[in-house]
Amino acid sequence: MKHGDALLDAVLMHVPFDGWSDEALYAACEDTGISEEEARSYYPRGAVDMAFAYHKRGDAKMVERLGAEDLSQMRFRDRIAHAVRVRLEVADKELVRRGMALFALPLNAADGSRALWETAGLIWETLGDSSTDVNWYTKRATLSAVYSSTVLYWLGDDTPGQTATWEFLDRRIDNVMKIEEVKGKVRGTPMHKLFMAGPGRLLDMIQAPGTPRDGYPGHHSPGE
Repeated sequence: MKHGDALLDAVLMHVPFDGWSDEALYAACEDTGISEEEARSYYPRGAVDMAFAYHKRGDAKMVERLGAEDLSQMRFRDRIAHAVRVRLEVADKELVRRGMALFALPLNAADGSRALWETAGLIWETLGDSSTDVNWYTKRATLSAVYSSTVLYWLGDDTPGQTATWEFLDRRIDNVMKIEEVKGKVRGTPMHKLFMAGPGRLLDMIQAPGTPRDGYPGHHSPGE
């Protein structure tokens, strides 16, 4: 196992007590024998980088699990709901709660938004989304809203098997699908054609990132 993985495993043991903090990192160094200097090479910003590394590990587990499942018999809306559920099932509630508190700080808000956007992007990509126009952005923005609200509900859910959370998730997905149904009915109407011939032409100019780069919303570096 890489030192970075071993260090993160050790950090996770201390986060429930010390939060995502330097204290958790220093304790993990003592547990693993990894020097603080080497630890800082993995997590130069300390708590934020550690929390983000844990989040990305959860994303990777989600992708691995979804890739091993046969979802072909599911409706697409059910695949999305299932993917969100899997993402939460591979996470530890207390670690996520601590992470939410960290990313809620103004200084870390951009990192929290990036983590959320990347999760939404990975779900769409894993489920086979191939959009390259403005839909690339709207799909991720919509799913980010669904995912973030579901996480907040999940953190306070103490029902057996988190059944209340999954019911809440289904309602949010249904709300999104109703919006899509309305949009589908509007397309092709005279008013829609008029809009697309005028101001709406700007939407046709919006394209998904052609050359992703680190830090770009929705980007996932190879091997991450």
